[in-house]
Amino acid sequence: MATKDVDNEGISEEDRPYTPEDLLKIINAPSGGLSMLPSDAYNEVYPNILLGEESIAKQRVQLQKLGVTHVLNTAEGKDDGYHVHTNHVMYRKVNIEYLGIPATDMMSFNLSKYFNKCADYIEDALSNGGKILVNCKVGASRSATIVLAFLMLKRHLPVQDAVRLVRKEREICPNDGFLQQLCDLNEILKKKGHFKCTEEIR
Repeated sequence: MATKDVDNEGISEEDRPYTPEDLLKIINAPSGGLSMLPSDAYNEVYPNILLGEESIAKQRVQLQKLGVTHVLNTAEGKDDGYHVHTNHVMYRKVNIEYLGIPATDMMSFNLSKYFNKCADYIEDALSNGGKILVNCKVGASRSATIVLAFLMLKRHLPVQDAVRLVRKEREICPNDGFLQQLCDLNEILKKKGHFKCTEEIR
């Protein structure tokens, strides 16, 4: 019978809360321990979920060609240095639904208050046969965090599995504050038994 790895305090690896450092090891492992920015404008990180940067978010015709039906801008705002200035009006012309949240890529920003709203929006898009682009400025921190939260909330993936799944398809680098918020969400969901009904990843 397999035994669980146990640390010095008698806590099994499976039961120990994940930390931002644990997640960073997973994120940086494919690049030899280095933090990497995305090499593509967008990547499909889960069936019909594109994770991308500002440039693809503003190419409405290209999005239409890709079959995108919904856009979730996790960096909505008019400050071009840190945010992406898009809105529902610009997408209406190409029949793309839009949701924007005014998140800032700072460790102190509470992105978790948007986790459920964004997860519901992504789920609604997918359940209706749509394809969604989730973007921020670079497509690596705010948007990646929201996609990870979706996978945890709606696909019942523990945080480490969600991170591995997304990192396999795209370089990501959520800030430490966002990683901590994902770890906190993981603990809340674990205590509720949320991950015991893990859905098979197709």
